[in-house]
Amino acid sequence: MTTPLLLTREVSPRATWALEQAGLSPLLARLFAARGVRTADELDDGLARLLPPEGMKGMAAAAALLADTIEAGARICIVADYDCDGATACSVALRGLTMLGARPDTVSYVVPDRAVHGYGLTPTIVELAMPLRPALLMTVDNGIASLAGVAHAQAHGLKVLVTDHHLPALVDGVTVVPEAEALVNPNQPGCGFESKNLAGVGVAFYVLLALRSELRRRGRFDAANQPRLDGLLDLVALGTVADVVRLDANNRRLVAQGLRRMRAGRMQPGVAALFSAAGRDASRANAFDLGFALGPRINAAGRLSDMTLGIECLCTDDPARALELARQLDAINRERREIEAGMREQAEGRLDELMPSGDAPPALCIYEPEFHEGVIGIVAGRLKDRLHRPTFVFATGADGQLKGSGRSIPGFHLRDALDLVSKRHPELLKKFGGHAMAAGCTLVETGFEAFNAAMQQVAREWLDAAALTRTLRTDGPLPAEAFTPETVRELDAQVWGQAFEAPLFCDEVQVISQRIVGERHLKLRLRQGGSNGVLRDAIWFGHIDPVPERGLLAYRLSLDEYQGQQRVQMIVEAMV
Repeated sequence: MTTPLLLTREVSPRATWALEQAGLSPLLARLFAARGVRTADELDDGLARLLPPEGMKGMAAAAALLADTIEAGARICIVADYDCDGATACSVALRGLTMLGARPDTVSYVVPDRAVHGYGLTPTIVELAMPLRPALLMTVDNGIASLAGVAHAQAHGLKVLVTDHHLPALVDGVTVVPEAEALVNPNQPGCGFESKNLAGVGVAFYVLLALRSELRRRGRFDAANQPRLDGLLDLVALGTVADVVRLDANNRRLVAQGLRRMRAGRMQPGVAALFSAAGRDASRANAFDLGFALGPRINAAGRLSDMTLGIECLCTDDPARALELARQLDAINRERREIEAGMREQAEGRLDELMPSGDAPPALCIYEPEFHEGVIGIVAGRLKDRLHRPTFVFATGADGQLKGSGRSIPGFHLRDALDLVSKRHPELLKKFGGHAMAAGCTLVETGFEAFNAAMQQVAREWLDAAALTRTLRTDGPLPAEAFTPETVRELDAQVWGQAFEAPLFCDEVQVISQRIVGERHLKLRLRQGGSNGVLRDAIWFGHIDPVPERGLLAYRLSLDEYQGQQRVQMIVEAMV
């Protein structure tokens, strides 16, 4: 892994003081101020502080369309996606629509198979839904780029409600959205919703809030007796964290509310079962659990098997059935890790060939025909983290076409890069889409070399030396008196994530001893605070190279529990 440049976050003294005056501990006040928080009001995670649904373009039309369909007793089919965000969004929609009056026998779903159907509401997925006899198709976490799929559904007499959060399609450089009966997406043109960072599950939850308001307006229930949709927030939190969207203030509220319910034991049986299968304690649930334990187990179904397993786990009300499905998902995730390890080893074996001088190119593109299509995105992310380069990994899909998944670095908008490649080489890309930091594409069968050259050219034009330097922003030294289990518990109780990163401290240390444990982790004994400093335990996961005797250590805090004793441990991120 490339050695990073360690930078200390700037902290506003005025904001720190204001947060301390509001009752926060000095450490939390400093950490929040370094992340742009200026007042304690911004940390209020009450549901009343959520942005109102009415601010989202298309929301009134969506609520009216759903209310009309429910009142007519007509069938609704949810068109889901094959990742954790799509699975949680589907579960939220299924549960929420029935809570709001749809008869259970009128609400169903279909979910694409990654290898067979591809992504989104395609004409093929419309055909898959037709035997369910829906009057309305409601997409979750997809649909904004499904121009042909929406048209195909309407040609068959179906109405379409698109709920999504991805960027719209570009046709000849012009943004185009499908002509659905209703379209809700904070990232569609003309939408003034303050938060553009909702995950697909967040958009689905907001649609339910608007539907409840519409049904209340129609006299179906009053405010005192309306269904409690907050019971779905455990699913909203899981999908939001797993999709690695920016945790702005609105998303932090959604996640905080969901975590609070998990810790209190108020969650869907499937979520509780996933905690059990992952060996995690739901009473101490945090965002790390959602992103690195529960989310990957749901995602594994879409990568290697059928996302129906994940959706059924989240939808069942039978705890025994939920646990059975969660254990199946856990087994699939173990298989995914084995496949990923082999693919990553093979990909890393190609690096010497791709970097003969030892210097990484401005972008990295790797193609191995036998790679598993469902895991290429994870491998791209691992290589991106190691080399700090925009990375695409390709495999030959089940249909014989080249399927690529990419991950990017700050300053390189991956979807826009694909758009530029498409303009310069009109016959190269069959389709593409995604975000700034993650995107996917399908190439013509012989297109890899041309794509590699084109992506390298865009990277050379867009990225300078500063952008190609991996940086880690730290929160500076941790005061010795704060090195306690209570501090770790205080930090773990907060909501950290994308664009609101967990605390990363930085201190000068002396290495007393180092050894390899578990074959792939470096266990360290350190002295912190000079020659008379305190001895600390640290571990660097996935790192086996020896470190120098002295250096600047960037680390996170965790609690290491052994035989009932809790000790604070440093989790090393870098040493320079």
